[in-house]
Amino acid sequence: MSEGITLDETTHIFRSKLPDIPLPNNLLLHKYCFLKLPEVANRTCLIAAARTYTYADTHRASRKVAAGMSKLGIQKGDTVMILLPNSPEFVFTFMAVSMLGAVATTANPSYTAAELAKQLAVSNAKLVVTLSAHVHKLNNQQAQHRFFKVVTVDDPPENCSAFPEGDESEVPEVEISVEDAVALPFSSGTTGLAKGVILTHKSLVTSVAQLIEGENPHMYLKEEDVVLCVLPLFHVFAMHIVMMCGMRTGSAILLIEKFEMRTLLEAIEKHRVTVAILVPPLVVALTKNTAVEKYDLSSIRLVMSGAAPLGLQAEEALRKRLPNAILGQGYGMTESGPVLTMSLGFAKFPFPTKCGSCGTVVRNAEMKVIHPLTSLSLPRNEHGEICVRGSQIMKGYLNDEKATAETIDADGWLHTGDIGYVDDDDEVFLVDRAKELIKFKAFQVPPAELEDLLRSHPSIADAAVVPQKDDAAGEVPVAFVVGFDLTEDAVKDFVAKQVVFYKRIHKVYFVDAIPKSQTGKILRKELRAKLAKIIERN
Repeated sequence: MSEGITLDETTHIFRSKLPDIPLPNNLLLHKYCFLKLPEVANRTCLIAAARTYTYADTHRASRKVAAGMSKLGIQKGDTVMILLPNSPEFVFTFMAVSMLGAVATTANPSYTAAELAKQLAVSNAKLVVTLSAHVHKLNNQQAQHRFFKVVTVDDPPENCSAFPEGDESEVPEVEISVEDAVALPFSSGTTGLAKGVILTHKSLVTSVAQLIEGENPHMYLKEEDVVLCVLPLFHVFAMHIVMMCGMRTGSAILLIEKFEMRTLLEAIEKHRVTVAILVPPLVVALTKNTAVEKYDLSSIRLVMSGAAPLGLQAEEALRKRLPNAILGQGYGMTESGPVLTMSLGFAKFPFPTKCGSCGTVVRNAEMKVIHPLTSLSLPRNEHGEICVRGSQIMKGYLNDEKATAETIDADGWLHTGDIGYVDDDDEVFLVDRAKELIKFKAFQVPPAELEDLLRSHPSIADAAVVPQKDDAAGEVPVAFVVGFDLTEDAVKDFVAKQVVFYKRIHKVYFVDAIPKSQTGKILRKELRAKLAKIIERN
């Protein structure tokens, strides 16, 4: 294997150590994911509790759902919300949506009615596929607007339909372009409220190919692998790395609906999981929970941690617990399609890697590190904002040209808002986030959303939300509030009733004023410093 040039010495553009590959840019996502169907038809594709589906079963079920959704009126360009936990029906629905030329917007089943209402309105979803237990959160929105139908994968309650399954021979022939949108996950970007991220067939196929194609795949998966899917498929991380990469490879995917340590360990041992895609809190749990010692995890050959930086101590502790596994990190964001970097320890012919590194930039892409003030590209070992360019990045934010232009510049560079550097061995290290998002485990918590909510309280004049470090979650949101006749519990309860669990306020500090710049921007740095002093005193 030959190595290409990794750095343009004039403009400081970094490229992969791996050579570029021909990209399958003419393939639609569902066809790409099932490309190996003739070879793996009888191999296991999905494992979910007592249910198992081969690749032939999965393809057939996806076509049946596509035919059923078509009879419900879903056409090319329509948006379908998937409001499901990890399940075969999630996979069938997503692939069916792709087959119809429609767009899948995925939502967290733990969302409140208010949070779902926002995403339904912005995405203009025509159909919601969910469980009967979540229907009550959709009733008011449906009654007010009546622009979407609801189907449930279990017994449908009143005014809902059963999970759509038609004759697979009746899937309509649809003319779909690779430039058409296929997925619409929501992300808060670098700042602000959640926005719909338009990912096309081309961007997602490119991103999968960057990892698993070529003579030396950046992430080497095999047909014999059993890939753990304990992370939620509604999050683009698992949707891409586990579902899409796993299916394109022909691997088996073990779907875990809800995390519980002993259940997880039993499943890993029973099904001989070989590839574990995790987030830092799960890595920490595996290193500290004594129950792990009672199970045989020796089948695991690869552990990838992503969604947030993994601490050096946790990484080293997991190496001791799983000495035969390759451990490394990846880095990405929804807008980047989603993977920017990946450890080359996962390659078929691996490279040495460093503890704490989040890998090297993926092939067929470019990366640069720019000065936060001058925007000039920086050489190796200098800290700046990480930017990436390639056909894998998003098409843009839905109905938000301003936010799109702020994120993707005129030269096609996507600005991540993350501060990092590239070292002498092409490895990328993250050091800080310029963006204001709070990372609760693998979830993004946008301060602006919570601040808007807090300010809607009649007794709150102003508010600001910043992260506080937490051993279990990584970060938790805490609020500084300017208010009157209020208690901390009252503020926390007000927020908790309207948001998903990971957005709840963990601590409230009452202040006389929120520090702001002359332009009105919240000076979060001052609040973080104030918080640090409070914690130090306590």
